[in-house]
Amino acid sequence: MNPSLPRRAFGSTGLTVSALGLGAAQIGRADLGEREAETLLHRALDLGVTLLDTARSYGASEARIARYLKHRRDEFVLSTKGGYGVEGVADWTASCITAGVDAALSRLVTDRIDVFHLHSCPREVLARGEVIEALEGAVRAGKVRVAAYSGENEALTWAVRSGRFASVEASVNLCDQASLDGALREAASRGLGVIAKRPLANAPWRFEARPVGDYAEVYWERLRAMALDPSPLAWDELSLRFSAFAPGVSACIVGTASVEHLERAVACVARGPLPDEVRSRVREGFARHGAHWRGKT
Repeated sequence: MNPSLPRRAFGSTGLTVSALGLGAAQIGRADLGEREAETLLHRALDLGVTLLDTARSYGASEARIARYLKHRRDEFVLSTKGGYGVEGVADWTASCITAGVDAALSRLVTDRIDVFHLHSCPREVLARGEVIEALEGAVRAGKVRVAAYSGENEALTWAVRSGRFASVEASVNLCDQASLDGALREAASRGLGVIAKRPLANAPWRFEARPVGDYAEVYWERLRAMALDPSPLAWDELSLRFSAFAPGVSACIVGTASVEHLERAVACVARGPLPDEVRSRVREGFARHGAHWRGKT
């Protein structure tokens, strides 16, 4: 284990996580070879990354985590997501949650899921209660340890205030900070674990011109409006250290299929929080331009 990668309590859940987790969407890519997936997963644990975050919709991700890490299951906190995609069952119903948890347990070849998120579940569905009740049933049955919600904006706020979830996941990055002063601050005060996703904001600094149609387009627009200067740091280090050490965040998750990129991310987070003046500059840039920017779903 890398002793320089901080570890933190995951809210009041009793779990402990590394400040940097692995977002395992790219682990499930069809163009990623089995050997590459295996190497990356083992390297993550060897670097001290103890949170793996996957989902039903991430291709072969869950199956590969099971295939290559089942003998190391006690070394990491396993987070997955669902609520949809169960054959023969309507999405966002109690039956879908119950069957989805069972299917995830089977794919992950494990007897428990540490954190199970309702994955971008609409607010009106949450408010009806049946999917939450089904997830709570899985917790009572010992299949899931932490009932969680992953999403943004009004639905995220509802989930935090409902008292029904022990953790949440939302976007936190240089140009997506709205939740830090709202839902995530409240989540932390209530003892919820908080996972910050998209800490690199899909790396919009890669593009000189507007990347029309690319997933990073909205973040490119925001970053240009903020006119941030990352110096003396590189963009990725500025971004990762901002998200990983944002108030209330238990862990941020970086998605990658590259061992080299993962090693660099670990090294960045291991350097600790941003200097106060740099963090203030990032917060002030968002406050000036992003008052009406919504969390990117």
